[in-house]
Amino acid sequence: MEAFAAAKRQFRLHLRPDEVQIEAQWSGAPPTLEEIQSALSQLAEWGNLESQPDTARVASIEDFYRARFLYRLSVGGEAVEAALTTFAQALQRRGELQTVALEDIFNRLEPLLALSDEPVPDAAKVHEVLRDLVRVFEGLADNAQAFMAGVARTIELQQADVQAVLAYKQRLIHYLERFIGDLVGRSGAIAQRIIALAPRIEPLLWHAANREVRDAAPGDMDEQADVLQQRLHSWRERWRGLRLWFVSEDHIQAQSELLRSKARAAIPQLLAAVAALNERRSGRSDRSADFRVLAR
Repeated sequence: MEAFAAAKRQFRLHLRPDEVQIEAQWSGAPPTLEEIQSALSQLAEWGNLESQPDTARVASIEDFYRARFLYRLSVGGEAVEAALTTFAQALQRRGELQTVALEDIFNRLEPLLALSDEPVPDAAKVHEVLRDLVRVFEGLADNAQAFMAGVARTIELQQADVQAVLAYKQRLIHYLERFIGDLVGRSGAIAQRIIALAPRIEPLLWHAANREVRDAAPGDMDEQADVLQQRLHSWRERWRGLRLWFVSEDHIQAQSELLRSKARAAIPQLLAAVAALNERRSGRSDRSADFRVLAR
C-alpha cells in the first residue's frame, strides 16, 4: 500500500505486480510474484485497490487468457492511506515554537495593508495573501500548543539518564528564553498592524470569500448567496482567531500573552526539575557512603 501511495504522489496511473516487487520497501527478501499477486487480489477484494485487465504485455493467446491485472488505489484505499499517514505523523510530531512564523505573519500583514488602501483591490492577491497568512498562523498555533504540552511532559521526565536529561533541559530553557524574546518583540508590531487593519478588513474578507464562491458547484441565486455567506463567515472566524492571538479583547486575553506566560512559568519549573535531578544524583552517592559507614 505504501508503494501505491508513492505512485499516487508521483501521478502514476497504476502499478503491475512486478513493479510492486521492485519498488516496495521489504523488510527482508522480497516475496515472489505469486505471493504479491495474491496479496494484491486480496486488497482489491477488500476495496483498497482497483484492478483492470493488463493487455499491454500480451504476446500470445496464452498470455491473453492468463490473469494479468493493473492495480491502482481506490478512493477508499487512498483515504485509508492518508488517514494512517496523518496518524503516524501526529504520533511522531514534536511541537516547536516558530519564531520564523512570527516574522512571516508580520511580513504578510504589510501587503494586506497595502491592498486595503486600494480603491478596488485585486481579489486574487487578497485571496493569496489571506490564505498564506492563515496557513502560517495555523501552523504557529498548532505547533505552540503541541510544544507546550511536550514541555509539561518534559518537566516530569525524571527516569532517563541524568546527564542527558540535564543537558536537554538546559537547552530547552535557552530555547524558551529566546522564543519569549522574539514573541515580545514581534507580537506588539503584529498587533499594531492587525488593529490598523480592523476598520478595513471586511471588504478584503468579502473579496476572498467571493473568489472562492466562483469555484463552488453551480446553483440558483439563493444557493450562491448562501455559499457566499458561509465562506464569508469562515473568513471572519479565521481573522478573529488571528486577532485574538495577538490583540486582547474585553474579557479575552491575547493567546500570545498566554503562551508567553506559560513559557515563562515553564522556565522556573524546568530549573526546579534540574535542581531535583542534581539533588537526586548527589544524594545517591551520599546515601551510599552512609550505608557503608552504617555497615562498618
